Amino acid sequence: MKGSIRVGLVGYGMASKRFHAPLIDAQDGLSLVAVASRDAGKVNADWPSVPVEATPQALFQRADIDLVVIPTPNATHYSLVSEALAAGKHVVVDKPFTVTADEARKLCDQADRAGRLLSVFHNRRWDSDFLTVRNLIDSQSLGRIVHFESHFDRFRPEVAQRWREDPAPGAGAWFDLGSHLLDQSLVLFGVPESISLDLARQREGAKVDDYFHAVLHYRECRVILHGGTLVAAPGARFTVHGTRASYVKHGLDPQEDMLKRGDRQPSPHWGEDWRHGMLTIGQVREGIQPELHEVPTLPGDYLAYYAGVRDAIRGDAPLPVTAEAALDVMRLLEAGIRSAESGQVVTLS
Repeated sequence: MKGSIRVGLVGYGMASKRFHAPLIDAQDGLSLVAVASRDAGKVNADWPSVPVEATPQALFQRADIDLVVIPTPNATHYSLVSEALAAGKHVVVDKPFTVTADEARKLCDQADRAGRLLSVFHNRRWDSDFLTVRNLIDSQSLGRIVHFESHFDRFRPEVAQRWREDPAPGAGAWFDLGSHLLDQSLVLFGVPESISLDLARQREGAKVDDYFHAVLHYRECRVILHGGTLVAAPGARFTVHGTRASYVKHGLDPQEDMLKRGDRQPSPHWGEDWRHGMLTIGQVREGIQPELHEVPTLPGDYLAYYAGVRDAIRGDAPLPVTAEAALDVMRLLEAGIRSAESGQVVTLS
């Protein structure tokens, strides 16, 4: 397939409106041809020429769709992805993949049997700060990594009326934000030997976890993943210590805020983050001060995910995020829950 890949979008909530529809529209080689939504007026206010189907099932049956994108509530992922694959479509589903590892495994098997590509939208692999951290680690600039700490802190003291904050499978901060941080950790370090997790509900009226603190145990390294919703003065986004140097970076990638305010690609300053990190190179000899260097933050590039999906469907490249990689995230999410419930470190096979 070398022409434009025709995309159908399921639902038109926040994730579709702010992330997927604009990114699909901006990517050469993809075209948004239909949306499934019960509110056609909401869709057509932004995309007046795009047809709207009343149900996902009607969208799946359209012969003019090659790829279905599913940014719906977590509990609906399994059934919708399964139906789309059964209809012969390639599929992108928002993270987390599903609400259980068993569901994720079944979808991996179904995609293999159907001969269709299945990917999960772990877009934060293309965050500006993560791209910079990955480059530093891959280039051995820090030496052997012994401590990696990743925070996703926010200040949202009011409990919102939304499905992510209601008790249901896949709700809560661990599944929402933890899935991002776990995926990034897996990219850098692979599957850990074990995991321990502490969960809490810290806000008044919270019905699901809004705080998590996970420790991933590797032979010579500890990875700490932390998220909270009552952090008015957030600390570093990344803190990485190695045998040669340390790297500390403050501030979140700007792309989400850019999309929320309606910025669109192409843009000459897309994904640029002026909050650069600091590299501290340690000195062995006593009395010699460490060297301090500002590290320019690489531009973020969420569009690279959809470029990779396009190229994979055309047969020109592997998927940017495989379903099997997202299955590993699901296994760690579940292992973390077992740890939080038991108060014990959970060993991973």
